[in-house]
Amino acid sequence: MIFVTVGTQLPFDRLIRAVDKWCAQSDLGGESFAQIGRAEAGTYRPEHISWAETIRPAEFQERVQAARVIVSHAGMGSIITAMRFGKPIVIVPRRAALGEHRNDHQLATVKWLGNRPGIYPVLDEAELPAQVQQILESGAAGGAVPAFAEDRLIETLRGFIHEG
Repeated sequence: MIFVTVGTQLPFDRLIRAVDKWCAQSDLGGESFAQIGRAEAGTYRPEHISWAETIRPAEFQERVQAARVIVSHAGMGSIITAMRFGKPIVIVPRRAALGEHRNDHQLATVKWLGNRPGIYPVLDEAELPAQVQQILESGAAGGAVPAFAEDRLIETLRGFIHEG
């Protein structure tokens, strides 16, 4: 299964549209599920994949565990969860210039984590299908996020959490 998540705060139409369009052109629509965020007026709702605005934490964890690949905004919660369960994750950063977030901290996240094993950054949504397909074809075992982070990453996250 491909599990798509945009986090709980904001919808991310650019990402959801890209996945929905790809699933319409492939046979993966039935194998995909998207958590699209709280839909506001005008928020894109997928037509070719199953979806929900929000899901309970237990269901989120179940979907991550069942996923062959996770496609996500570049949110740390999603990245850490993929790491926890050893799942490959494709991250598409939200962009402030497109009105998707208040600043470009997700671009900074991609720059910071984009070269780590199992994390696959996609800056242009047109590249998303090829990246996901490559992961599916290579098998998750070779492309999963390691279950344990480098000490440097853990210390940085710990400092951010405790000191802001």
